[in-house]
Amino acid sequence: MTEMLPGRAVDPARFRRVLSAHAAGVVIVTGQTDGIPAGLTATSFSSVSLEPPLVCFYVDRNSTTWPRLREADQFAVNILAGDQAELAARFARPGADRFGEPTRWRPGPLGTPLLGDTAAHVLCTPHSSLDIGDHILVVGLVTDAFVYSLDHPLLYHRGRFGRFTPHG
Repeated sequence: MTEMLPGRAVDPARFRRVLSAHAAGVVIVTGQTDGIPAGLTATSFSSVSLEPPLVCFYVDRNSTTWPRLREADQFAVNILAGDQAELAARFARPGADRFGEPTRWRPGPLGTPLLGDTAAHVLCTPHSSLDIGDHILVVGLVTDAFVYSLDHPLLYHRGRFGRFTPHG
């Protein structure tokens, strides 16, 4: 084991490797501005508060999608099902036609894009954001939520997408 020095940050490569041991749920955050849909894949989605109902995710400061999502009056967190790895990869790929075929989606309230066949949708209005390190923390106030399936969510682990299957 390497000697730890108090107050000194771990090497980024080591930090990334350690984080790969943590399985995370996968979501696609979608919104639309001036009638143009935008969306990005995130593995940093989390609940923040029950009263009021708040959720959060982090987005890379270098994201080319975030400037368009930031202007949306509402955004949706599309919680992905276990068979949606290809969709997650498409929304993570720069320059991809994210809303073209074969992506299935429909406009929800305020035109917010809702992806098809997801495990759940969480509709939010922007609450706050904060620059933290090389990312932006985005907090949304949950205005509505729908669950379709609680089985087999999509996970991200060790740099790959996979399905969770409960034991017993």
